[in-house]
Amino acid sequence: MDKIAVKALAKINLGLDVVRRREDGYHEVRMIMQTIHLYDRLEIRKQRERTVTLHTNLSFLPVDEHNLAYRAAAMLQEEFALTEGVAIDLKKHIPVAAGMAGGSTDAAAVLYGMNEIFDLGLSRKDLMERGVKLGADVPYCLMRGTALAEGIGEKLTSLPPMVKCPVLIAKPQIGVSTKYVYEHLNLSDQSAHPDIDRLITDIRKKDLNAIAGDMGNILETVTVPLHPEIDKIKQCMCEHGALNAMMSGSGPTVFGLYEKIEDARKAADAVRATGLARQIYVTDIYNNRRK
Repeated sequence: MDKIAVKALAKINLGLDVVRRREDGYHEVRMIMQTIHLYDRLEIRKQRERTVTLHTNLSFLPVDEHNLAYRAAAMLQEEFALTEGVAIDLKKHIPVAAGMAGGSTDAAAVLYGMNEIFDLGLSRKDLMERGVKLGADVPYCLMRGTALAEGIGEKLTSLPPMVKCPVLIAKPQIGVSTKYVYEHLNLSDQSAHPDIDRLITDIRKKDLNAIAGDMGNILETVTVPLHPEIDKIKQCMCEHGALNAMMSGSGPTVFGLYEKIEDARKAADAVRATGLARQIYVTDIYNNRRK
């Protein structure tokens, strides 16, 4: 095999709680991670030169070691002393810096793809162990599906598949610093902590209404006051049929869960009409796991 095409799928957080701030500056979290059917496309192919080259459809993205996909390729090339290089063509569709693990899922796709074309013989567990060196979300992006993430996000427990339903994604044209959000988080506000265990119970019962009702993201307490448009998008989604709407990760992307695809499409038109978001997608829950 000389080349492979891989889909790098985005994630949302159905629940995101921060348990404590560690002495090393990292934060311990409990999150419900969920893959959705919104993805970047990567073509990875061997090349004779022992180099990594990366091309993207977005001119502002780095194509060197500042890109996680590039670093993933370079890491495997060095570890296995590969005599050939790789050329990576990355077509971005997942919003950038959006709280949807776009960079991490691209890195996961490169790890998976290089393992295939170079026949490295690595299991999914092997790939996940290497992925955490690149970022806390990379192991989950290799795993996919519905999962509880703990520690700094690298301790993963598979959960029963989330109920399939339409999902509306809307990213406002603002940037959010994840570092800033975590640094300014007030963990003493007990009312802001979502009940992750109850959410897991809802998922096990496949009760979509209960899942939507119990969704929560403690990071909203920092990001939403800074960017009120996030709350306006949430309100617009709920006014147009969403069972609930919430910010994903540290933001600024908002997602809404719907019972019917028609309602999600109408809500997408309503959000678009507000002018609050330019990147708007109607997609759905994706539960297939990599083997």
